[in-house]
Amino acid sequence: MSGIGRPAGRRGVGGFAEGIGFCFRGLGWAARHPRWWVFGLIPALIALVLYALALVWLGTHATDVAAWATPFADDWGWRDGFRTLVGVMIFVAGLALAVLTFTAVTLVIGDPFYEKLSEKVEEDLGGLPDGGDLPFWASLFRSIRDSLVTLWWVLLFSVPLFVLGFVPVVGQTVVPVVGAFVSGFFLTVELTALAMERRGLRRKERFALLRSNMSASLGFGVPLFVAFMVPLLSVVLMPGAVAGAAMLVRMRLAPATVPGDQAPGGQAPGGQARDTRPA
Repeated sequence: MSGIGRPAGRRGVGGFAEGIGFCFRGLGWAARHPRWWVFGLIPALIALVLYALALVWLGTHATDVAAWATPFADDWGWRDGFRTLVGVMIFVAGLALAVLTFTAVTLVIGDPFYEKLSEKVEEDLGGLPDGGDLPFWASLFRSIRDSLVTLWWVLLFSVPLFVLGFVPVVGQTVVPVVGAFVSGFFLTVELTALAMERRGLRRKERFALLRSNMSASLGFGVPLFVAFMVPLLSVVLMPGAVAGAAMLVRMRLAPATVPGDQAPGGQAPGGQARDTRPA
């Protein structure tokens, strides 16, 4: 973790607005680099096709799955209506799980793609930082493991929120807002993993850093989560989200020195590598 500082940064509404700003900066970077944007679309399109096939299968077999899951209802006179309702609930749960896991699965599929894209962003901003680069397979396995841990935490929060969603008034007002903030935070966890791993930060350290910068983390993740609720939009925005996450880490969360850039004028305050291009 040499060379990694922890800037104070703004908190509250100011920090939230700052996080939103990094969303737009990342999308702007992708718009200015169309070849890299197309490059970053590939894993998102692969994930979209896989999810679409899975959801089509679930939609056409939801009643069969419901019948398999409710053998106790075989003798009920109203079992068909009951199983239809269960089938609808299974499909809705599958759709919600697809939304929650789409980013994690896309990042696992696109690890080599997004690693290159994230590196390109940092090179444009002054160069790659000192860090703990891992061999491809070690990085891939760590990414899968970390994504599974993150998914566990997401489900730990999402299941109670799903149940609370049936509570009148609260379920239609408070729960969706809390759910968006929870999902937005974990979306930031996933998207910033590449840039933080480049700085030698492990999962627990990344979580601690994001929690200590909660406002900026939420400001970055919540708008993206809301946008990612639209499947096609999530595909289009994914390259920009990865670019924005690299900027968020480099310029706000964990600034790091660039090898060979040790002259007095070559390093920004707080250990951050000097940007060579305007935002």
